[in-house]
Amino acid sequence: MSAPVEILQLLDYMPATNQRLDSLYTVHRPYEASDPEALIDAVADRVRAVSVAPPAAARRPLIERLPKLEIVALRAVGTDCVDLDAAAERGIVVTYTPDVLTDCVADLGMGLVVAISRGIVEGDRYARAGRWPREGDMHLTTSLGGKTLGIVGLGRIGKAVARRAQAFGMHVAYYGRAKQDGVGFPYFDDVRALAQASDHLLLSCPGGPATRHLVDAEVLAALGPKSFLINIARGSVVDEAALVEACRNGVVAGAALDVFEAEPNVPEALFELENVIVQPHQASATFETRKAMGDLMIDNMVAHFAGEPVPTPVG
Repeated sequence: MSAPVEILQLLDYMPATNQRLDSLYTVHRPYEASDPEALIDAVADRVRAVSVAPPAAARRPLIERLPKLEIVALRAVGTDCVDLDAAAERGIVVTYTPDVLTDCVADLGMGLVVAISRGIVEGDRYARAGRWPREGDMHLTTSLGGKTLGIVGLGRIGKAVARRAQAFGMHVAYYGRAKQDGVGFPYFDDVRALAQASDHLLLSCPGGPATRHLVDAEVLAALGPKSFLINIARGSVVDEAALVEACRNGVVAGAALDVFEAEPNVPEALFELENVIVQPHQASATFETRKAMGDLMIDNMVAHFAGEPVPTPVG
């Protein structure tokens, strides 16, 4: 009987996922070790798989330390935490977990659209602080019906948000690398033009160098003082310093953010702003979705080590 495959797990998962991994493989968890680097060094020449999800990462230096690495299995849909070039040079398979998180992420995205527009989080703080009886009704908020939701990145999640927005009576437009066949929404080939045409600008595009600071001070100025930014993509897509200034100075009406550039660290300046909602990267964080993501991640490894095509390869 052959020895169990040895894998490197770079981030803690929910118990059901950890237990299934333990039942199938010899799992090494550097995040539990007193000296993570020493643990990796000790097992490097035996590791055949890396399991990873943000904010952990499988960059080139790690990949080059693992001579027998065959597969990097992501428990995520974004691939920016893996050095895809380094993996491709070695013929290493990279897998991810699309589809199973689409509805869950879209739910939170639309929830943030509603929450920032209607002042739901601000209203909660207002009532809890006892301000309602002292100061009277809170300020008026913004309706959604008839407003335009501009979506940056009309992929699986972007389309799912669009369906939800239409149910609220919103119009939808989008920006992406190219106009999509069979999509009836207005297309913009410039993100600033989309921002100018939108009442809410929602980001659901990939992260990475190609989209770093795609939303900068110019885009925020184009969005304007009556409009909102919602980010469920990656924190790197937004120039956070420019966003702080835009929210502080009324350049935009506000922002609702689930992702940040240096997670889990959130710019403290955002905490001071009543017109900003912050979430701790919660978009896919339900029991049901995280279990499905964990199962698909493992299914990819199982298929690979059985010599079968992996269900969801990257690329």
